[in-house]
Amino acid sequence: MAGCLSDSSNGGDEDGDSLASGGPLQRIAVEGTELIVEISADTTLDQVLVIQPNGEQFGVREVLAEVQQVSFDLGIAYDPGEYHVVGLDDGEESIEHSLTIEPNLEIREVGLYRNHPDKPWDEVYGESDTNLRKMGEAFVTVENTGTGPNTVTKLVFSGDVPNPVENPQSDGLYETNQVVVPPGETVDLFSYSFPFGSASEEGMRCAPDGNQGRFTVSIGTSVRTKPISNNFDVKYTGATEMHECEITITEASDG
Repeated sequence: MAGCLSDSSNGGDEDGDSLASGGPLQRIAVEGTELIVEISADTTLDQVLVIQPNGEQFGVREVLAEVQQVSFDLGIAYDPGEYHVVGLDDGEESIEHSLTIEPNLEIREVGLYRNHPDKPWDEVYGESDTNLRKMGEAFVTVENTGTGPNTVTKLVFSGDVPNPVENPQSDGLYETNQVVVPPGETVDLFSYSFPFGSASEEGMRCAPDGNQGRFTVSIGTSVRTKPISNNFDVKYTGATEMHECEITITEASDG
């Protein structure tokens, strides 16, 4: 499972699929926005307690005889860092494992319909509006290489795009205000600021002989770790109108 975590000193395997195999706590994993704890069938534990990075209790669950799993909802704005999962037997600590839950989002790619027609443009924007939208909007691929989920809440294009907007409608995400990116997963974000639509006064224009520049994609997230952005080189050529322009986007070699 993506996001599985383990402490190898306590029986976790190399892939992090299990934790303390053969002990009371069989497996600890982050799935979506939940922390999952699997418990052995013959356990004497009666509670599972989770302590968050600041040392305060995050949550506690009763261990029922007929249930071998308990879950804790991390939500979309948890504190990243080291969490402690504690098994209690009659109120006394029986076993404890620590794990780091921390996302790491990276912007991998920016693409347009003219370069990536296989993306679900009609599904996202609706067929009646797609012809206009798909020529001016963009998708941004983000990957979460961390051990915890994060939620994208804002998407901004700045620099040499035809239509840079500092504070876009709906924070730049098309028809949603948040997109969850679980650990180990890659997600496409679709823009709602028309970054490659008709050029504004501040924007880069297309030219038959070519214009080139650089733009930055930045995303805001609910779990604050560090600013997340990436630079891309871009070339506009072959026309004066943006809907006829050939646009080539490559990741900036110097970041």
